[in-house]
Amino acid sequence: MDQPAPRALTEPHPSRLALDHPRRAEILAAHAAALAAGQAGYLDPDTGLFVLTAGFLAGRGTCCGRGCRHCPYLDGV
Repeated sequence: MDQPAPRALTEPHPSRLALDHPRRAEILAAHAAALAAGQAGYLDPDTGLFVLTAGFLAGRGTCCGRGCRHCPYLDGV
């Protein structure tokens, strides 16, 4: 089992969601709402794709290596 990175599940690694992304606030709000509702993911307001939440990914217990936006295991923040 992997250990989650030392950051809040609400904060993605900057390499997965840039701090200057033009829709960052919208994306983070959608992610936070999905986390609060206990949902596995949300529809990305930028692309329309289904994105898994950090909570769902943490429940897996390990990083899948697919570059998930909200990967809770990606370290370095």
